[in-house]
Amino acid sequence: MDASSQKQEQGKKEQHSVFVKLTAALFYAACSLLITVVNKSVLTSFRFPSYLCLGVGQMLTTLAVLQVAKISKKVHFQDFDSGIFWKVFPLPLLYMGNHITGLASTKKLSLPMFTVLRKFTILMTMTMEVYLLRKTFPRRLVYSVVTIVFGAVIAASSDLAFDVEAYAFILVNDVFTAASNVYTKMKIGTEGLGKYGVLFYNALIIVVPTLLASAFTGDLHQAVIFKDWVDATFVFCFLLSCIMGFVLMYSIVLCSYYNSALTTTVVGAVKNVAVAFIGMFVGGDYLFSWNNFLGLSICLAGGLAYSYLTFNTKTSQRTNEASDLKILTAEEPSLKTTVH
Repeated sequence: MDASSQKQEQGKKEQHSVFVKLTAALFYAACSLLITVVNKSVLTSFRFPSYLCLGVGQMLTTLAVLQVAKISKKVHFQDFDSGIFWKVFPLPLLYMGNHITGLASTKKLSLPMFTVLRKFTILMTMTMEVYLLRKTFPRRLVYSVVTIVFGAVIAASSDLAFDVEAYAFILVNDVFTAASNVYTKMKIGTEGLGKYGVLFYNALIIVVPTLLASAFTGDLHQAVIFKDWVDATFVFCFLLSCIMGFVLMYSIVLCSYYNSALTTTVVGAVKNVAVAFIGMFVGGDYLFSWNNFLGLSICLAGGLAYSYLTFNTKTSQRTNEASDLKILTAEEPSLKTTVH
């Protein structure tokens, strides 16, 4: 094969790679958007009293789907053994914290303010990738991340429905989400686990503690006696939330597998802007202000800029050739990688 043919073949592989990365990112964005709206409907519109029980339903669905898929040989991951916990640790703890605080904050905050405060996850993810994955970031990507966070600050400055407890939940959720995304990226490559093993054993390890916590707090009793179990619409939304809980986790793992943890987080942030605008018309708990609208628009601009720089092949190549922002000056050069 001559040089020209080799170059064309390499270009096809590169384009295919970009297509796969973009598809994984869009799949995650769509799943995240849908489950946020469904969870908001279950917990707020129907006033379902237990976000813990909703989380348990999502975990049980994940276990059932993956076990059936494994038995039918559609997916493959190692059988349970005594070393599984240490292989996936600390992902189960991070996942449980992310799941619980995420559902709690969804219930307590309006959709627009939920999406605004979630933007701080991006900065946290970048910081964790720097220290845990030894990465440096091109200046243009850093500037786009700063733009997203700056827009979030402007939007949050006009919050007329300030709730200290809700804000605490969402900021803690930001930490758990960032750590979960980074460690998911690390654990996917663990021998014997892969994408499906990470999903299955995360759910298996934490479903019982979550169920016990639900029973101890009284949430389980409130869920059992909930009056709308006879309402077909509520039951449909509850089951849809359980199914989407599995699909969302799969989409996160898939996006992290083909992209960086930071890209997964930014995709979620861009999706959240769409949720914010939907929240202006759905839910009835949005208080409009121009600062909030302007901040969300800045967030969207920063997110689109990041997406363009990440998924546009030619721009990405020029960015990689440019000088990187050396955040970890003390690290060995051989340990550093550049985000694509």
